[in-house]
Amino acid sequence: MSIAYEVFQGDSPLDYALPLAIVQICLVLVLTRVLAYLLSPLRQPRVIAEIIGGILLGPSALGRNQKYLDAIFPSRSLTVLDTLANLGLLFFLFLVGLELDLKSLCRTGKKALSIALAGITLPFALGIGTSCVLRGTIAKGVSQGPFLIFMGIALSITAFPVLARILAELKLLTTDIGRMAMSAAAINDVAAWILLALAISLSGTSSSPLISLWVLLCGAGFVLVCVVIGPPIFNWMDKRCAEGEPVDELYVCATLGAVLAAGFVTDTIGIHALFGAFVLGVLVPKEGPFSGALVEKVEDLVSGLFLPLYFVSSGLKTNVATIQGAQSWGLLVLVIFTSCFGKIVGTTLVSLLCKMPVQEAVMLGFLMNTKGLVELIVLNIGNDRGVLNDQTFAIIVLMALFTTFITTPIVVSVYKPAKLAVTKYKHRTIERKDTSKHLRILTCFHSTRSIPTMINLIEVSRGASKKGLRVYAMHLVELSERSSAIQMVHKARKNGLPFWKKREVSDSNQIVVAFETFEHLSKVSIRPTTAISPMNSMHEDIIAGAEIGILVDRGLGGPSHVHASIVDFKVTILFFGGHDDREALAYGTRMAEHPGINLLVVHFLLDPEVAGASVKLDIDQTYSPEAQSEDEEMLTDLKHKISMNSSIKYEEKFVKDVAGTTESIRAYNRCNLFLVGRMSEGQVVAALHKQTDCPELGPLGNLLTCPEFSTTASVLVVQQYQSELSQDSINSLKDGGESTEGDSDSD
Repeated sequence: MSIAYEVFQGDSPLDYALPLAIVQICLVLVLTRVLAYLLSPLRQPRVIAEIIGGILLGPSALGRNQKYLDAIFPSRSLTVLDTLANLGLLFFLFLVGLELDLKSLCRTGKKALSIALAGITLPFALGIGTSCVLRGTIAKGVSQGPFLIFMGIALSITAFPVLARILAELKLLTTDIGRMAMSAAAINDVAAWILLALAISLSGTSSSPLISLWVLLCGAGFVLVCVVIGPPIFNWMDKRCAEGEPVDELYVCATLGAVLAAGFVTDTIGIHALFGAFVLGVLVPKEGPFSGALVEKVEDLVSGLFLPLYFVSSGLKTNVATIQGAQSWGLLVLVIFTSCFGKIVGTTLVSLLCKMPVQEAVMLGFLMNTKGLVELIVLNIGNDRGVLNDQTFAIIVLMALFTTFITTPIVVSVYKPAKLAVTKYKHRTIERKDTSKHLRILTCFHSTRSIPTMINLIEVSRGASKKGLRVYAMHLVELSERSSAIQMVHKARKNGLPFWKKREVSDSNQIVVAFETFEHLSKVSIRPTTAISPMNSMHEDIIAGAEIGILVDRGLGGPSHVHASIVDFKVTILFFGGHDDREALAYGTRMAEHPGINLLVVHFLLDPEVAGASVKLDIDQTYSPEAQSEDEEMLTDLKHKISMNSSIKYEEKFVKDVAGTTESIRAYNRCNLFLVGRMSEGQVVAALHKQTDCPELGPLGNLLTCPEFSTTASVLVVQQYQSELSQDSINSLKDGGESTEGDSDSD
């Protein structure tokens, strides 16, 4: 009311702290989000947009207009802005610590440790050398010891959270190079914080080395006390949080209050308030609902609202105009070169010694060169303590921006993970003479709703031998800009293992526990994996892993997993001819080896009366005599199997036209599963080849899934692997995009 009253009296709202802070926050949010949208085609992480936004709002761009600077970012408002930014940063560092799993860090192995140490040591040494050059030119008079350490840290840091998002965007998060990069970056992150604590203790106002030693000892004592007291308290809170129930607000408030208190203690010691928050975050148990509740309640407000303010606060201190003349620009090039050279060369050489391929070693070097928030924290602390002047500060900010910006384009242009990941399997089809080899199935799921059907389909696919089936269960996880995306990294790093503990109640945990339980009961080999991607490119992870096999689920076996001993499914194969139909028939005969499966193969043939007449077909035929011979050979083999397996039945259906074919198919709608090829061949099915709403399902798949076809049966559409698709298959996809939900492949 008082502000409104003053407005009507002629005063400006920007003369008051609260309205001015609101305007600043809104301006920051709008600008950074617009920049993030503009940079999204380049697949740049949001931190790039936030750093650029901060620089644009500062004296480097808009701040050149003194009227704008005095109105929007006057010097009297910087205290409020810095307080809000650092408060948000305090809780963000708590989240970073919360998502740093020390147990998994201890399991990284000698290779990741060696790569991480090399990625720190060489750039740190080059940073010290560069600092000597800077002290002789633009940084004269600064304290030598702290300046050397700050420069070494600035050049040797790898941004763990930023790297996680870059890897996810590039589909590298669950690859060998992605897991190695994240392991090395996590080690690098911890080392950077230890070095930063050392640098801060040495950069105090006192010149006495005893004071610096006292600060370090007090900091170590603080960590020790937290390690002794913190985990029992947090574990007690975690145990009192009921599974599936909201976490008590008292526990959340107590933890956040403890974060502030820890920050106060470390700031009083003389290290920095951020260290206290980071240490408490590391000590919170990573399993259970408690940590998830903390992340959920804190991260959106902190990372979405307050963290961009920190980048603006940094941008207001960054004045690119201070970089003037050949000497300054030459020093900028020197800093960028030494930073890139140290990280890339150091990481690459050790990676090669660890017997990594040359291309992967080089790309790992570029990935480890990613900078981000921790870099800005180091620079801001150095600037606040007078270790870095404005020109040095601006040079290193631009270095961090440049090195992070080039990471994605270089990796995309040079490293082709899809090509490198192709394995020359001997068998890529289910149709084969030797059926004793493993059948490999990639099954994809996004939530628990599809689990019963998937497990039931796996159950009936295992054949006579329980060890003849290997399932790759791919959990599709959506990547978001939320900081909790880093938790997905820890899950992805444990691919092939039980990567969710059974205490967790998340949707992800229920999925994996279901597959693990099924694996133990059925003796089917199941290997869990994770695909972490934006929703609009998630299909690429599926397509890269297998050939097409799409399941239209209508509740195969009901809403729950059907035990092997009581499986009683009727599977119907509509056979017309061609590669895909033979693949479907091979899959169906494998299913028929299961004692609970009754298989009916319906072979559709053209009525002799029609075949004898001159018939004009709708499209050109590609059904070669060779393909027809292969069909007959496979059907002959099927009839031989029928004599030994009473659960398989074979029928021949003569049809005259499309209407008759459709009506005949309707007669078989009382089954549990239709199994069909995507692109059937032959004269009978030729007339069905017309434009459809879902070209990826093929003509039969579209017929069986259309609303006019009354059935409760699920439909599985398979396509046989071929090095080159037939022209009919290619033409069928020209008017529609592919949509894949479950893929199958064999080896």
